[in-house]
Amino acid sequence: MRILLILACLSCLCRLSGTAEAYEQVKIPSANGELTGVLYKPDKTTGPVPAVIALHGCGGLGTHKKPIGARFAAWGERLSAGGFAVLFPDSFSGRSLGSQCSVKKRKIRANRERIADADSALAWLAKQPGIDPQHISLLGWSNGATAALATVRSSPRPHPQPDFRSAVVLYPGCGLLLRSAWSSRVPTLILLGGADDWTSARTCEAMVENARDRSARVLVKVYPGAYHDFDRPKYPVRLRTGVANSANGSGRVHLGTNPAARADALKRVPEWLKQ
Repeated sequence: MRILLILACLSCLCRLSGTAEAYEQVKIPSANGELTGVLYKPDKTTGPVPAVIALHGCGGLGTHKKPIGARFAAWGERLSAGGFAVLFPDSFSGRSLGSQCSVKKRKIRANRERIADADSALAWLAKQPGIDPQHISLLGWSNGATAALATVRSSPRPHPQPDFRSAVVLYPGCGLLLRSAWSSRVPTLILLGGADDWTSARTCEAMVENARDRSARVLVKVYPGAYHDFDRPKYPVRLRTGVANSANGSGRVHLGTNPAARADALKRVPEWLKQ
């Protein structure tokens, strides 16, 4: 009995630490070449489950030592514990790309290749056993958030079938989308840091205001005093330099955890995805 308890505790610790036992690595067919990905599944399900496709930021999904970083692993475990399957397609590693945060002219663009990646992930996940194909939503951070907004925009482009049910994005860059008259075809939640000097909250608010009366429901939440990466666990605010696309063009940005914003996001995101 004692040995069984120890093994059970070790299993729990493995899941909480984001080791390989908490997820599986998958391969996703794509028109632009096979994608790698990380998939979290909820435990003890009795029927088709809702799912989320989660798009990483410009820093990539993980490293050569670990396929998924701590922030994304924390979200994957939290959402899967809440009953969601969560698929993180990796837009960079399979293409031999590292962090793109300092690259101005990127080969993998948020409004082109990453849209195709999101659509490929949707097509693959919708066919997996135990997944509800009518309840797959899109989630994204930073560059992945911009890609998510571009993916669900109302446009002449053919929509995937089944389509995404909803979208949630955290601190996207909205400049190009504002200039191209963005609107959404699915309910969309946008979470922004009021002090974000990497991706401007004001630009995103203007984008949403410009889409009024010609968009599906869009809700914007701005967290006063929060910087970029406000949901990242245990990451004190710090200055980063050499960023390619900072809000003021200086390449200097602040990023780090905002406890109040993080706590609200952890509650608000699953509630939106359950709709």
